[in-house]
Amino acid sequence: MPKRQRLGLIFGGRSVEHEVSVVSAQHVIAAADPARFEVVPIGVTKDGTWLSPEETQSQLARPDPPFKKTLVSSGEAAAFNPQAVSHLQRLDVVFPLIHGTHGEDGTLQGLLEIAGLPYVGCGVAASALGMDKALMKAVFAAEGLPVAEHVVLYVPPGNAPPFTVGSPPTDLLAIARDVEARLGFPAFVKPANGGSSLGVSKVRGREELVAAITEASRFDRKLLVERAIEGREVECAVLGNDFPEATPLGEIRHQRDFYDYEAKYLDPNTQVIAPADLPQDVVERGQALALRAFRALGCSGMSRVDFFLTLDGSLIIDEINTIPGFTPASMFPRLWQAIGVSYSELITRLVDLAMAREEEKPVA
Repeated sequence: MPKRQRLGLIFGGRSVEHEVSVVSAQHVIAAADPARFEVVPIGVTKDGTWLSPEETQSQLARPDPPFKKTLVSSGEAAAFNPQAVSHLQRLDVVFPLIHGTHGEDGTLQGLLEIAGLPYVGCGVAASALGMDKALMKAVFAAEGLPVAEHVVLYVPPGNAPPFTVGSPPTDLLAIARDVEARLGFPAFVKPANGGSSLGVSKVRGREELVAAITEASRFDRKLLVERAIEGREVECAVLGNDFPEATPLGEIRHQRDFYDYEAKYLDPNTQVIAPADLPQDVVERGQALALRAFRALGCSGMSRVDFFLTLDGSLIIDEINTIPGFTPASMFPRLWQAIGVSYSELITRLVDLAMAREEEKPVA
């Protein structure tokens, strides 16, 4: 019998999406093929402490409600403790499942590159570009991909006034007037780096915009102010390396003002429809755009590309997620399940893609 691969699962982290990551990891642990993998869970607490597999298992055993489990440190271990790091040396491959900053943004991928470990998903550059919405949209626009009109705003530390590229620092009301002239209302204010819609606000006027900028700057100093797009919210899952494949489109339906954290994880009225009931030409256009977006950033392994389908049938790319939600109820696995790829098989295919990418790296 061939030796099982030691699959390291790194999850949790300092991101605002910590609890989401824990839920995803619990499902991967339960579904990974036991004949193929020995799963080694390595949790990262909210303060950045790396836990040993034994500590991680102990914390996962707590009977917390879904999306409420937080990994915590004893207060004694160093953030990057030797016991946890020693387990990395004994792994065959890693599945990074830290959503958001310090996991999905290229930092964890860089560590794994330095350690010489194969890992699931996108590399350093694609992860960094996929996390920073401003850079992502700049690349998409340069490649001729459709994105919403937007303004990038920088909020310096302290009491220094914010500014946009090429403009002198100014007060928030002046920025609000400029945004109104360039984009109009309604508009969205988003942290450039973040996820799960945390720190995102929909605004309908100058005063709301000022408050939203203040709120978003709690999560990141670089912000995106974006024209609101009216339309259906559809998504496409992409899997592969040099020759990626795209699923049919799924659709998100919710009853809130926009698809915020509450709608994504807590509201029972939110519907994840996979696949969506859409005309074939829309599906094919969405798949083609998703593959172009995947290649534009140099992605590998997996990504989920999110769109707005407008009333006139146009597709506008909202963003790409390089570590999408990975519970069985999440859109990415659901779309693959809809075309015959089970959750367990999806994990195996992702690991196979990680190993293939490692084998294809040039020898220095």
